[in-house]
Amino acid sequence: MKYAARMLAIAAVITPLLASAQLGSQRKIVAQVPFEFHAGNKIVPAGKCTVQLVSPDSTTLTIRNSDAKMALFAGSRMDTPPKGSTANMLVFHRYGARYFLSEIRVAGSSFSYRLPESTNELELRAQNVPVSEQILLAQRY
Repeated sequence: MKYAARMLAIAAVITPLLASAQLGSQRKIVAQVPFEFHAGNKIVPAGKCTVQLVSPDSTTLTIRNSDAKMALFAGSRMDTPPKGSTANMLVFHRYGARYFLSEIRVAGSSFSYRLPESTNELELRAQNVPVSEQILLAQRY
């Protein structure tokens, strides 16, 4: 029993480290986003969007739009994508004409980076506004 508890504790410590290595702070995902979107409580204009980890041992993401010359930090948590990721993807929740960045999936990884719902998104959900999922493929550099 002690062995099982010790192994569980070790797995809990190592899993985030392995997961963060999937994207890595030196690696980035780049996508051309044709619409403005919310990331946290900030609005990111349409254009070339780059996402990368702040550091290898963190789940905080840097989201940049080079066309608009803006950058922001967004907290995320590790999650498991529905069937693993076969491609790099930015996943958005769409409410009418409003988009919210929800998740970043990394090809070949069993983990994804999920952003918390913003106040605006929670309000739209509370109003029962229909939601759909929009997925954009991205390149990994």
